[in-house]
Amino acid sequence: MKTKMINMGNWTLHLVSKAQALVALIGFTLQVSVFSLTACSPEPPLHLYESQPNETQLVFAELELDTYWDYEIEFGVRYDWRAEWYYGWDDEDVRIFGEIGYTLPNEFNIRRYFTADVPYAPHTRVQHHSIVGTVFQGEFTYGFWDMLVFNDVQIKEGAQSLIFDEQTTLDSITVYTNQSMRPARYSTPRHQHSYYQPEELYAAYEQAIDINRNLDGFVYDPERNVWVKKLSMILRPITYIYLTQVIIHHNNGKVVGVDGSGNLSGMARWSVLNSGRAGDDDITVNFNTRWKTNCDREGENVDIAGGRLLTFGICEQAGNKIRSYKEVRDTRRHYFDLNMQFNNGMDSTFVFDVTDQVRKRYKGGVLTVELDMDTISVPTRSGGSAFNAVVQDYVEVEPYEFPM
Repeated sequence: MKTKMINMGNWTLHLVSKAQALVALIGFTLQVSVFSLTACSPEPPLHLYESQPNETQLVFAELELDTYWDYEIEFGVRYDWRAEWYYGWDDEDVRIFGEIGYTLPNEFNIRRYFTADVPYAPHTRVQHHSIVGTVFQGEFTYGFWDMLVFNDVQIKEGAQSLIFDEQTTLDSITVYTNQSMRPARYSTPRHQHSYYQPEELYAAYEQAIDINRNLDGFVYDPERNVWVKKLSMILRPITYIYLTQVIIHHNNGKVVGVDGSGNLSGMARWSVLNSGRAGDDDITVNFNTRWKTNCDREGENVDIAGGRLLTFGICEQAGNKIRSYKEVRDTRRHYFDLNMQFNNGMDSTFVFDVTDQVRKRYKGGVLTVELDMDTISVPTRSGGSAFNAVVQDYVEVEPYEFPM
């Protein structure tokens, strides 16, 4: 199984004095929490008024799902998603869903807010910048700055799902998606239809960046004859990846496929880029699914319906800032539904309660349900309304039996 990794690394700003402004060059990638500002030494006198900053040579680290899904199951035992992921990921999955993991953005948007002499002040104006690659050049006047960076969304075909609200307030940017045409049947009190899943989104936000004439907070680097200031600024995912799989035991040709889509309810409709905190409006997220036969599960031949979805995560939570699932404050139920097609031409919608799994995987992970088809009858009429099975979270016990 091939896992696509995302390159992560440092943010670096090089500042060169220029009258009342500072000319800045930013080189960045995504993981290491070091953000350095460099400016020329005030002694001897500055001689670089006409100089242009040079591009930074970037050092890249790599983050894969194993690293990002760094849950601790119990003391000293780390989460191993590969051990429970049986669906796999082949070239057809890549074509339909994209890479299984996070991918490296190449285009970025920057929002800069100057708050003059008042740190953490409300934003009254904003400067917009767009860059391709990892270099940005701009001017910083002396005073305090806030900076927001997020990737530009790239799609191969169709329309972009993400919508950015920058007009309601200058203090933050809210991002959300809209409803699809598919009905949302479960745990959706406000919305009759499921919502499109968002694209991959990453953001970093730093406040009260102090650019001062006295170079307070800067450290001198004699090799380059510059002053360096380090800040903690990490570009983190705002959208979380979930891998879903329904493992079918003893199928014997009863189920022959799925209709290509699934839904996960109780997830957040929107998120705030500046804080990474998800909103309080719970929705059902629609995503693609695929049917595979003759899969190996620890020596047993099974069929699996699998998929990958992106979501803003659990409502009112900032997944990247939570250290343990015990900190999750979630009152919504999370239902995963899937329409299965049977060998007599009928279909049925199955509904699985995956609440506990979602809460334990608050920033993404594998959601698994297992079905023993020896306990499921073939439906005699089409449609999910007459043949729904609500299944609790999967645990390692004997196969479930479903009273029908």
